[in-house]
Amino acid sequence: VQLQASGGGLVQPGGSLRLVCTASGSSFIINSMGWYRQSPGDERELVASILRTATGDRTTYGTSVKGRFTISRDSAKNTAYLQMNRLQPADTAVYYCTSNIYTPAEGSVGYWGQGTQVTVSS
Repeated sequence: VQLQASGGGLVQPGGSLRLVCTASGSSFIINSMGWYRQSPGDERELVASILRTATGDRTTYGTSVKGRFTISRDSAKNTAYLQMNRLQPADTAVYYCTSNIYTPAEGSVGYWGQGTQVTVSS
């Protein structure tokens, strides 16, 4: 299984970006998908996650992005989206896609995609 992330870039403060993360491979089930971010000198922090449950998807957000970012997914496309609005310079970081995926061979395993740079600057 591989995760492919895209959508980063340079945006002015107050602007928007959408990150996309797609899982590919064979014979897998996605349990959750999410995004973490890391700035130089800082620890990696949770941005948002979406968990598949028996009663529907459950979303979680980091405190600093609540109300500005929205995570969603398209299960048919094995893809998660992170819509980021009202971006601030403090949101500048490398954003990493992650997913907990079940395969018959390995059970449930966490995967990471390559990072995508988000820079918020005027």
